Amino acid sequence: MGRFIVIVLDSFGVGAMDDVSQVRPIDVGSNTAKHIIQASPTIQLPTLEKLGLMNAIGEELPSHSFSKTANYGTSDLAHYGADSFLGHQEIMGTTPKVPLIEPFNEKIDDVECHLLQHGYNVRRLGEKGAQILIVNNVATVGDNLETDAGQVYNVSACLDSISFEDLKQLGQRVREVVHVSRVIAFGGQKITIDDLLHAFEVRGTHIAGVDAPKSHVYECGYQVVHLGYGIDKNTQIATILDKKNITVSFLGKVADIVQTESTRLFPGVDSNTLFDSLIKEVKDISHGFIALNIQETDLAGHAQDVQRYADRLELSDKRIEELLPLLVKGDVLIVMADHGNDPTIGHSNHTREKVPLLVYSPTIEGKYIGHRQTLADVAATVADYFDVNMPQHGQSFLANIFEEKA
Repeated sequence: MGRFIVIVLDSFGVGAMDDVSQVRPIDVGSNTAKHIIQASPTIQLPTLEKLGLMNAIGEELPSHSFSKTANYGTSDLAHYGADSFLGHQEIMGTTPKVPLIEPFNEKIDDVECHLLQHGYNVRRLGEKGAQILIVNNVATVGDNLETDAGQVYNVSACLDSISFEDLKQLGQRVREVVHVSRVIAFGGQKITIDDLLHAFEVRGTHIAGVDAPKSHVYECGYQVVHLGYGIDKNTQIATILDKKNITVSFLGKVADIVQTESTRLFPGVDSNTLFDSLIKEVKDISHGFIALNIQETDLAGHAQDVQRYADRLELSDKRIEELLPLLVKGDVLIVMADHGNDPTIGHSNHTREKVPLLVYSPTIEGKYIGHRQTLADVAATVADYFDVNMPQHGQSFLANIFEEKA
């Protein structure tokens, strides 16, 4: 038909899910979008509001109103917790499995032994029961402190001292002997092992890792790869489209965490650069699926930096405004999130929130796509749009967009 574009504003949730009081009490009261707007009196988001942001939040705020022309809905998360990797697998149509909860110190002996067997120099930092590994004096391995405890391990490195290819190999070695949902191997330039070690923290009695923002790893030359557990790419929309020779283009974090045979991959973090690449892809592609993740919003959430979050939203709003005139009749754009990360809630982890589904297609107005039970409905809608096999999970809402009003 044309182009189907998904922009994920990472962590831009619109209110705590109904189950948080039972499964994540620390997230009760979270509402990332609403609280960012309330805490930023001068924030201007005219494009997102035109697309239905306030409709998705469910209330108007001073100087921020409902849109009468928006096509919009919301969605719960079907995956356990609130995780970017699982969230994107869900967006691509995979039924997320409940991840194994296993703090790194329950696997530290196995990881250390495996790395030693493969020729790495390994030492430990911390008290017994709450330790991390230091590898070749250029990298650390420990718990991820930015997501649910025991679900994700970080391999953090100094990229002036180790190549990204060697870092990915180190991450793969860790992945080979652990069973948590994700191992993230990442690094930055202009940092030293001392920067990583100075950001070492212990949370509770046995969660130990490097606080990534405090280590400055994100600030220069950041590169990352996400190594998932138990994901069958053949059930995901990207692979389904690959097999039908339909163009797939991934930009930002989605290029790192979703598998595809496509060569149109544009990993990176800087929002402006990624929007530049998105606009170029839209101009170059007449028929295909394009997905972009804007990660800087999520990084601001982890840093509990409301003003930085607001700044990245305003930038995204302006760049989306620039995108809209490039779309033609039959194209579909969805602006959404993968979870929340409310910087006002009192902790720096993701928040389990429903997400907005803001849908734009030229000449289509005033369509409500409902409250969806899973982000996988997006993948099902993509499959319906391109008339290919359905992914593992999800129900299409394409008819809700293109149906005629009664």
